[in-house]
Amino acid sequence: MSNPEAWLASNTSIPASQSTKTRSFQARMIVLSVASILALTTAIECHSVAVNAEPWIPLLLYGAVLWLWWAVVIDLLWRAGKYSPFVLSVSLKNAGIQLFITVAVALLHLSVLHNTVHLITRLWVNEKSAYIGLDFFNVGRFGVEFLLYGLIWSACTALNTQFKSQRDAMKSIELERQLSIAHLRALQMQLEPHFLFNTLNAVTTLVELDRTKEAVETLAHLNTILKTGLKRNTPSKISLAQELEIVESYLSIERVRFADRLHVNINIDPHTLDGMVPCFLLQPIIENAIRHGIAQCEDQGYIETSARREGNHLRLEVRDNGPGLKASALNKSGLNGSKSNGNGTSHSGFGIGLTNTRERLAHFYQDDYAFDIRQPESGGFEVAITIPYERQT
Repeated sequence: MSNPEAWLASNTSIPASQSTKTRSFQARMIVLSVASILALTTAIECHSVAVNAEPWIPLLLYGAVLWLWWAVVIDLLWRAGKYSPFVLSVSLKNAGIQLFITVAVALLHLSVLHNTVHLITRLWVNEKSAYIGLDFFNVGRFGVEFLLYGLIWSACTALNTQFKSQRDAMKSIELERQLSIAHLRALQMQLEPHFLFNTLNAVTTLVELDRTKEAVETLAHLNTILKTGLKRNTPSKISLAQELEIVESYLSIERVRFADRLHVNINIDPHTLDGMVPCFLLQPIIENAIRHGIAQCEDQGYIETSARREGNHLRLEVRDNGPGLKASALNKSGLNGSKSNGNGTSHSGFGIGLTNTRERLAHFYQDDYAFDIRQPESGGFEVAITIPYERQT
């Protein structure tokens, strides 16, 4: 399959098209059913007031011509509105056109009714005196026809306007969704090569130092991470347990690089392991802690990662004992000790992972998240993320 995304898009549109056709058919059946009930009611009423027992066929014929006519008018008006939105638009020009159409529809319907009654009297009625006085071409009948068409056109116009608003809203939502997905994919494309290049640089260093075995192990861990990334056809969430597997593969790479200089303490509440988090949420944060914290330490570096439940939310924390950032740099990055809102820019490349993380959190959780970054007085750096707890199903 040359283009699976195009195939998926084309196939996901089929149910929507079928749903539209189904709703259109159901609406026509409702209109036809109402017209049929009114036609039957008219036939029963005419039979009840007839002097002589009239046969049912002509009475049903008259009721059908009287009411099914309007069902046909509704259908034609709705179809015309689909092909030409002007038909069901509110404007002075269209009002003049609809006035002309109303007169034509009313006169045509009255003419059809007149001929129908003439046919009934000729084929079924012996006593014609009761029908001789019927006059369809009068002001009263014409006014009723005029009013009915006006009501029908107004109802169709109102429904068409409402449906158009709904369609526009759905298109807007779909466009925003596609833009969000495209944006998120762009962020991930920025993140994953960033990590890939760092890892390959580490492998190159190991090879230059003739540490071939460690280089092979590093490539094996990199292979595990890349397999995880390549499995994702669309941006998604995974369980915290799966995310920790990715983190462990990453830390295995960094342990080879830093040897005894890197110490990691992972403190995870077992009740949080089934919580859902955006894929590759923790890895870029830990990468930042190592790159800008541990790598700057002359002695041993420590990273502590924790996860715990706080009511209906999941709190994740990553701390390191690195030199941290100077206050000016932290303020310049727009990330100093507050919930990040996506408006800041990062300092010296430090925030590539953090900025991506912030924007991904905004994508998945809108305003229902906290992204806190601070530099403790004791030194180091701390990142805390609070997101809704969503249990894996």
